[in-house]
Amino acid sequence: MSTAPRFDPSRMLGFDLETTGTDPRMARIVTSALVSIDGRQRDDLELLADPGVEIPEAATAVHGISTARAREHGRPHDEVLAETVERIRRGWEDGATLIVFNAAYDLTVLRSLDPGFTVDGLVVDPYVIDRAKDRYRKGNRKLSTVCAHYGVELDNAHEATADAVAAARVAWKLSRAFPEITRMDAGELMIAQSTWYYEEQTDLQRYFTEKGRDITVNTSWPVES
Repeated sequence: MSTAPRFDPSRMLGFDLETTGTDPRMARIVTSALVSIDGRQRDDLELLADPGVEIPEAATAVHGISTARAREHGRPHDEVLAETVERIRRGWEDGATLIVFNAAYDLTVLRSLDPGFTVDGLVVDPYVIDRAKDRYRKGNRKLSTVCAHYGVELDNAHEATADAVAAARVAWKLSRAFPEITRMDAGELMIAQSTWYYEEQTDLQRYFTEKGRDITVNTSWPVES
């Protein structure tokens, strides 16, 4: 974790994927957004991919991108995947913290599509930190709900760049609300988030089991095991 010794809210790389489905082991990329924040400077990049498969109607209903649009305007899927991974690695090398809301989904998508992808730098997951630090707050923890709670504007939910920007803004808010996360070194913060995620997901699994629901939840963070 030497590339990002601590979480510096002034140097972030917001990241979000919109994909073909909800299973991170099967999903393919439709859009990939990387938003670089360095002080007051911001650089947005959004890549549209042709996933090489039909985009299910349910997925299109979420992010608004049809198979026809992706085929006509998208770049080859593997090019988008390779550039995404390269820019994430470059961000870590430059000392940026990768901000991913519900990282266990997006980073598992990358690992499933590129088995050589490894987490080599600091990841901050506002979803995990918010659940851990304010665990008894009522309501769901969708990005739109968390944004509303912290007073972060989210104009176009499920548009990759908008989601990446919103996640970074929530991370900034969390750094002010819970400054201890900025005082942990990268290793400590990664272990803390992994532990918090495991504990929350284990509680959720226990709830499903007690209710007799045949649901298995992931307990590994930042990538499903």
